[in-house]
Amino acid sequence: MKKGVFWILLTSLVVISVVLSSCSSATTSTTTSTTSTTTTSIITTSATSTTVSTPTSTTTTAVSATTTTSTGNWWDSLGTPKYGGTITIQSSADITNFDPYNASALPTVMGGWLEMFYDTDWTLSPAVFDYKLTILNPAYYTPHLATTWEFSDPSTFVVHLRHDVYWQNIAPMNGRQFVAADIVYHYDRQYGIGDGFTTRDPNLSLPAAGAPNLISCTNPDNFTVVFGYSMPNPAQILQSIEGLGCTNDIEAPEVVQQNGNTNNWHQAIGTGPFILTDFVSGGSATMVRNPTYWGTDERHPQNKLPYVAKLQVLVIPQAATALAAVRAGKISIMGGLSWTQAQAMQSTNPEITQINSPPNTALTLDPRDDLAPYNNLNVRIALQEAINLPLIASTYYGGTVSSLPSSLTSVYQNGGGFPFSSWPAALQAQYTYNPTGAKQLLASAGFPNGFNTDVIADNSADLTLLQIIQSQLSAVNINMSINLMDTATWTSTVMTGHKADALAFRAGSGALGQTQPPTSQLNRFRTGVSYNYMMVADSKIDNWYTQAMAATDPNVILQILEQENEYMAAQHFSISLLSVNTYNLCVPQLKGYNGQAQAIGNNAVNIGFYGARCWLTQ
Repeated sequence: MKKGVFWILLTSLVVISVVLSSCSSATTSTTTSTTSTTTTSIITTSATSTTVSTPTSTTTTAVSATTTTSTGNWWDSLGTPKYGGTITIQSSADITNFDPYNASALPTVMGGWLEMFYDTDWTLSPAVFDYKLTILNPAYYTPHLATTWEFSDPSTFVVHLRHDVYWQNIAPMNGRQFVAADIVYHYDRQYGIGDGFTTRDPNLSLPAAGAPNLISCTNPDNFTVVFGYSMPNPAQILQSIEGLGCTNDIEAPEVVQQNGNTNNWHQAIGTGPFILTDFVSGGSATMVRNPTYWGTDERHPQNKLPYVAKLQVLVIPQAATALAAVRAGKISIMGGLSWTQAQAMQSTNPEITQINSPPNTALTLDPRDDLAPYNNLNVRIALQEAINLPLIASTYYGGTVSSLPSSLTSVYQNGGGFPFSSWPAALQAQYTYNPTGAKQLLASAGFPNGFNTDVIADNSADLTLLQIIQSQLSAVNINMSINLMDTATWTSTVMTGHKADALAFRAGSGALGQTQPPTSQLNRFRTGVSYNYMMVADSKIDNWYTQAMAATDPNVILQILEQENEYMAAQHFSISLLSVNTYNLCVPQLKGYNGQAQAIGNNAVNIGFYGARCWLTQ
């Protein structure tokens, strides 16, 4: 079911071919007959009001999945769902996060056993919205652990929960019913607003834009949660509460009460479709079907979930090793491939399905803007002018990417952005390859002979690209050494520890070219925000965020975002590289996987939702 939403930042995504099949072969079985009852409501919302229709209850009886017949729906082309088998997914980084309280950027698969009260609309055609970007259009969110929600007033968000959800039958939860107090405990802990939690660790990023405005979370009964906000702005409240990420996964309260956290994988307990049975750091995570899972397939309501018997994640940092495993049929899904890797796979294994995924951010080189020499604007402009983006686009990327730079908002998103064609000529010139001009700027900044610097990079980052940039910077006498770190160390050093003192480079993503909702983008460089690891402290940016959070007219917020885009481009707080597509591979036996964001990879926070709904053919 699709629900309305107050407003969202309209997106215009790259035209991407709809791929509806993937992954490895497995045995199949059929369901036994069981009966389940689901309750749904249609919600119509506007900027000022929310209307909730009378709920309707439907009782369905699960039958053998092999008896499913054509209904005329778009998903009939996928065939009949089947049970059994193992989906094996590659992760290039070790899995380090088992607690939603921790920084959301840490590699995790906790979405296999933890769930949110909302999720994406599984019945929506990819031709309408394909969920490939991490900006998951709120117009297509649906209740998950919840049945309905509404605003009782502009600052009060009321969520009504399902009555048929139970925790996995593992101590100390022991299969008890999931109730509203569980959600209250989670948000009290996340935001430090109750249940004995009064503060949040300042070293961890806030869970979502608007987090400081959540002032209360209560449960008037066992199946109702009431969120109270200091801002009377339903649009921003929905954005903050619905931002997809592991910080909205509901963890087991009793585990936290006994241990202080859920960091121990042996106590990974949730309401989700899979149970974590084995974990080897640096090796693998194995999850098996939860036999008492409450969920059914929205496309085939008679079918209990999950379809597959096992979900396995293999940690394989080396791309060559992972690609060999795909060719050998040992990996079902692999993501994050470059265009050259995708072309090579097409040559050797044309039967492997390839899915083109647009980037969620542009690649950037991120200076420490509060420290010399990068606290000098001319130095930052010089770095940008020293990098030959058109040459990199045409040669290193084989002409598969645009050579245009990015500002704050992605080139894949319309509305509130600031496309390069709109930039003043003088500003465009600052992003044009000009080594002579770069040297002049360095001289004016007091560095006539250049300077030495370093970049801290995630060791899964593109080293060759960094070496190209290193060479181009050396031509203007900026001598950049490259310091590689594993993902966890990079995150703790740069993202959360703010210990980088020169340049930083993050694998696969950067600070510009954002595809998030508008206030999330405006929050990216705000003073004191943890993931503002460039340490930008600028009153204009802070004031724009404040104005946007107070605005009730979405057009005003888009105007503010456009102003900040132009300002960010002019200030060069982050050095723009390029927006680079990646490719996902999966074997053709897997049905239902379409490259959905955060279903696989190093931050697969929605691995359980999609993993439960995909199936393998014989």
